[in-house]
Amino acid sequence: MSLVCSFPVSFRQPWALVGILGGDQLSTAEDKREYHGNGTTGLAIAKRDFLTYDGTRFTVTAFSGWIKGVPHNGFKVEVTKGIIIHLVDEVTSWLPGDRIVIASTDYSMHQAEEFNLLPCPECKSNQVKIDGNPLYLHMGEVIDGVDMRAEVGLLTRNILIQGEMEDACYGQNQCQFFSFDTFGGHIKILRNFSSVHMSGVELKNMGQQILGSYPVHFHLAEDVDERGGYGRPTYLDNLAIHHCFSRCVAIHGTHGLLVKDTIGYDTLGHCFFLEDGTEQRNTFYHNLGLLTRPGTILPSDRSELMCLVIRSHVHGNYTPVPSTDCMAVSTFWIANPNNNLIENAAAGAQDVGIWYIFHRVPTGQSEGRYPEGQAEHTPLGVFYNNRVHSNFKAGLFIGKGVKTTRANAEDPREYLTVDNARFRPHQDADPEKPRVPAVIDHLIAFKNNDHGAWARGGDIIFRNSGFSDNGIGLTLASDGTFPTDEGSSLEVTRSIFVGESSNFGSQGGQNSYWGKGANGEYRTLPRNKTFPIRGFQIYDGPVRMARCTFKKFTPTVDRHSSAIGFFMKNSWQISPQNNVSQILMEKSVGLKVFFGRPGQWFGNNDNDGDKMSIFHDLDGSVTGYPDTFVGRADNYLLRHPGCLTVPRWNGVMCTGKFAQLYIQARRPENLTLSIARAAYPSHPVRLQGVNRGAPYQQYQPVVMLEQDYVIQWDGRAPEDVILYPINFNRGDWLRVALCYPREAVFQVVGDIYQRQAGTVHSVQHYLAAPSIALNRTRERLFYFDRGSGYLFVRLQAHEAREGHSYCSQRGCERIKITAHMSPGASWSCDPNPFPERPVAAQHPVSQRPAGLCRACGAPQVAITSTPSVEYIRIQIQSLSRVDTQNHLTSAFIKVNGTVFLFNSSGIFFLVLDACSGAVVSRWHFDTVASENAAHAIADYVQTSIKERSLVLVCSRSFTDVVGSSEMSVFTRLGSSKPIVFHKGGSFAMLGYKGQAKPSWIKVLNHAGYQKAASLQHYVPLKLKEYQCPANADKSLRFAFSQIPSEHIPAKAVAPRG
Repeated sequence: MSLVCSFPVSFRQPWALVGILGGDQLSTAEDKREYHGNGTTGLAIAKRDFLTYDGTRFTVTAFSGWIKGVPHNGFKVEVTKGIIIHLVDEVTSWLPGDRIVIASTDYSMHQAEEFNLLPCPECKSNQVKIDGNPLYLHMGEVIDGVDMRAEVGLLTRNILIQGEMEDACYGQNQCQFFSFDTFGGHIKILRNFSSVHMSGVELKNMGQQILGSYPVHFHLAEDVDERGGYGRPTYLDNLAIHHCFSRCVAIHGTHGLLVKDTIGYDTLGHCFFLEDGTEQRNTFYHNLGLLTRPGTILPSDRSELMCLVIRSHVHGNYTPVPSTDCMAVSTFWIANPNNNLIENAAAGAQDVGIWYIFHRVPTGQSEGRYPEGQAEHTPLGVFYNNRVHSNFKAGLFIGKGVKTTRANAEDPREYLTVDNARFRPHQDADPEKPRVPAVIDHLIAFKNNDHGAWARGGDIIFRNSGFSDNGIGLTLASDGTFPTDEGSSLEVTRSIFVGESSNFGSQGGQNSYWGKGANGEYRTLPRNKTFPIRGFQIYDGPVRMARCTFKKFTPTVDRHSSAIGFFMKNSWQISPQNNVSQILMEKSVGLKVFFGRPGQWFGNNDNDGDKMSIFHDLDGSVTGYPDTFVGRADNYLLRHPGCLTVPRWNGVMCTGKFAQLYIQARRPENLTLSIARAAYPSHPVRLQGVNRGAPYQQYQPVVMLEQDYVIQWDGRAPEDVILYPINFNRGDWLRVALCYPREAVFQVVGDIYQRQAGTVHSVQHYLAAPSIALNRTRERLFYFDRGSGYLFVRLQAHEAREGHSYCSQRGCERIKITAHMSPGASWSCDPNPFPERPVAAQHPVSQRPAGLCRACGAPQVAITSTPSVEYIRIQIQSLSRVDTQNHLTSAFIKVNGTVFLFNSSGIFFLVLDACSGAVVSRWHFDTVASENAAHAIADYVQTSIKERSLVLVCSRSFTDVVGSSEMSVFTRLGSSKPIVFHKGGSFAMLGYKGQAKPSWIKVLNHAGYQKAASLQHYVPLKLKEYQCPANADKSLRFAFSQIPSEHIPAKAVAPRG
């Protein structure tokens, strides 16, 4: 039924109405005004108050009228009496009139919003009421298994220290970049103080765009804990640093400081800042930084414009490159790894949330404090339970350094410009001692435009982490073409990756991209609506991934979206030791792997690393076939007849043994190398090489072992070629034919190169053999066939290799070929000098499908910022009458991986113990229309469902609903008002029976014309507010399996009476 106006309305007469579709006239507000022909009338205003099922009161106002002949009409929706927000922590000390900030939970940090607190006598200890209406969506729950709850920070403190400000920027204060006054106050703490303990202080309008003038600045204070003789170690606790003009807390030459429960909001330049690279043992605990904007002091602080304009410290006419020299402003700028980050949130920076940056030598006033390279080898302090989101470049970045020399003719860049560095942690920062893995434990990274996290170096381990809605979830990049830290690797394990979550975001607040998601609904997007989203990106190697879950990676007509992808336009090597195991790809993953295609973002997709992309599926959890390598479809160095092509991946799955051939070439260094497997001579792979200004060119193809390969060049062969068998185990071999001019004369030498020491040993000269048969003697032989122009050598590993080392412990075995050639000699060779043989298949992939993997995927249901709280995953899908008419048969409730099917009309209850998670009851009522049914449902809820119960309710095909009778019993389960079911509609509820009213309670009551009610939520167990007994019997827990889904039919059983 639809509403019609009860007033007669004439031509041009202003009229307004607010009502409920399907409601009666008593639920309608209506108004009209007379039109007198003078072009101006009063406004007809209709207003009605509403109450949602979760208790929010709001007013809908419609208005209509004429002003000077112009019609004015519209409507507005306003929350009445303030909005109550639920917080994790107790906030009874927050008072009416205090000011708070709520962080963005979208891609743009500019969606952070400030509010004043209102009196709220009805609020619980973890609730506050705010004035005004948020402009943007701020998430308050766990979404798709990743905690996206917005941080809320109190900006008001009992003690206020603030700078005296002018109305606008003035003087020499970088006014070309700032319209406002940036010359605030500052606090500087020098060494040899008696005691510094700052707590409960608000700092506003502090800091200056001048080196050394910051809101709080510990300046060369050295040890400020027990090591410095302080019985009560120095700390900053519960500070609010906001609307400031240069950093938040600057720690310079200071060690052992505790920074706790501190907010840094709307500031310029790096917020929590370590300066010279010497600062160690400092602890950042439970701090919040957000809206970190660019500043001018350091190159790394600067925006693109600032980087181009500020050139006073470069050499000559050098023009900085903003993307590499600058544009690195970070909420946490950690210049030495030996510091602790625990339970912090980096909730929006122009560039990076947390950046571990490495000073090759100490800089500034700390020069000479440690030897070269020490910071890069220093083990990581504690990194636990930190959150990074709403950052443009990356949530977490591990890698890079700063330039530690002044600008000069050889390197004209400014001092402290962003530069290259590698993190290689070792015991005592000594590369001769064992490696100490850097553990990133419990990172949550979501809604970062580019990367959730990027890590380069080794050993670095990510575990128990969640990545959602990032352009790229996680990139693990090893130490380069030939790792400096031999044997190192990177790993991610026990983690969850989500492509496009149910956090759709909101337009505005400088969010640049809005487009259709994979499910057809509009949402905010990272980078660009065509950007190829990837969950886990493989770069270099070796990298490993184990026990990870992927969700919602599905390509659209606008963009590629894959669970596993590769670094685009990659000139570097990819290691065949990259491997995955125990991976769970949920059904929502539409594209597991993607190798790219020529076009936007991928370019020609023909760089060396693009062609050599590869990983090893150890157990078949990605491909379906164990011990399978996955490479690009057009790479015939890998293929054999037993391979399976996967067109959607642009990939091929092959069994076999694979390694790498590392080739150095000199004189000349600019040639394109062509390498083909003798079995496929018509399918060569052409490699451009990576020229980093070194005196040689380098190539690193992935090769199948125990095969013959043909190498040619696009010009006369280089005079010097060095062949390294990389990732070969002892006994592994391959045979190589290299094309040369037919009159060339060779010197071939084998040796072992110990790269770290820079020494060579075990030198052996190869002898010329009379034929191609090079393996019939223990002598090292080569054969040059002057008829074909091919030099044949056999590469075989004679030394044992351990772990992830590219080479043996004794060093890298290699063959050095020096060719003496006349300048005008011809160098053309036939495609294949090897005898033709049928291509032999390795073990065919299709003969060994993998079995069901019950241990695959992350063991956690959800990754949250409260790791001690256990969650269960709830999905409720009801069906309307239209759904059943369209042959959808089963409504269902799903708890973790267990599905309870509901095939009968009516309403279905599933009850779980809120403390243990055990299923304690399930009931079906085949009707809700009769008075007896209403009594039966009420009796069941009131007498059969115990206190401390999670109550899940779904419906199927309400066809017999009559009248508008209310069911008030649902208020006992958390609804704020009685339920009136809709005929032909659908109903879903996530309720709780007990003394508390948890914030996660949800009710959907849809009419027949609406989409069927559907709920997905992650519900916490054993919360304090449930008042669970200390000895809650976990032995009663229902065994919810994650996979495979267990289907349990709901029994149509009504309670007695």
